[in-house]
Amino acid sequence: MTETTSIPKEKIDLIKEKAKMSRLETIRMISMAKSGHYGSSFSSSEIFATLYYHVMNYDPENPRWKSRDRFVMGKGHSAVGVYSILADVGFFPKEELDTYTQLGSAFGDHPDMNKIKGIDFGSGSIGHGLSVGVGMSLGARLDNEDYRSFILMGDGELQEGQVWEAAMSAANFKLGNLVAIVDNNKVTVDGNTAELMGIEPIKDKWESFGWNVIEIDGHDVETLVDTFDNLPAADSDVPTAIICDTVAGKGVSFMEHGYEWHVANLGEDDIKRAIEEIEGGQ
Repeated sequence: MTETTSIPKEKIDLIKEKAKMSRLETIRMISMAKSGHYGSSFSSSEIFATLYYHVMNYDPENPRWKSRDRFVMGKGHSAVGVYSILADVGFFPKEELDTYTQLGSAFGDHPDMNKIKGIDFGSGSIGHGLSVGVGMSLGARLDNEDYRSFILMGDGELQEGQVWEAAMSAANFKLGNLVAIVDNNKVTVDGNTAELMGIEPIKDKWESFGWNVIEIDGHDVETLVDTFDNLPAADSDVPTAIICDTVAGKGVSFMEHGYEWHVANLGEDDIKRAIEEIEGGQ
């Protein structure tokens, strides 16, 4: 754990509590849908909370504010983990989450930018997010804006060729305002990432494409805060990739590291156990 951040302990504690909130609300919403993405949402909880409660500039009263930072989920199936945060910071009433996945609801398994305030881009097929981020960052350059584009991707997503085309483009266009965040939880829906199609060495690959690369513990809030606080300036020439070492199903012992919980449903006893473990966690 890093000790270099000057952020007050109260802010660090807030981010940790909001990460817990994201996990608890994920359980609640998936219990209504009877199926959902626990593992990949839990592995991103601290990343979500750090971005929305400390890093990004945005205005819930003006969701399309031109100068806002952008956030795109390549791994859009983890949207259930960010919906509660968007509601908590004021993009829409929390009560709307009670409609999750119901007929006519704006809130589906993947986010829809045309229906949900605070969502900057919709998702579906995995692998498009970084290309979208390249476009957003180029747009900022053309408009003389200094916002950043943050793109969250899964490690399995790096198996997609389009990711590396976008990575090459970002370096070519000198997009220092683009930040790729890799949630390296080491599992996919079909099994362990390394056994299906190995992606290592991740750091070396990003560096070979001309990126500034940082490897961190994706659950250590102090380290996340310090890393984002010390990003190169948005007007710099080199894009940054943050490789986050994470645990699928983080916070619930019987889910951790298991690809079986990438998408699943919890029974009543397991829901109770999972809630107790999350509430009792650090």
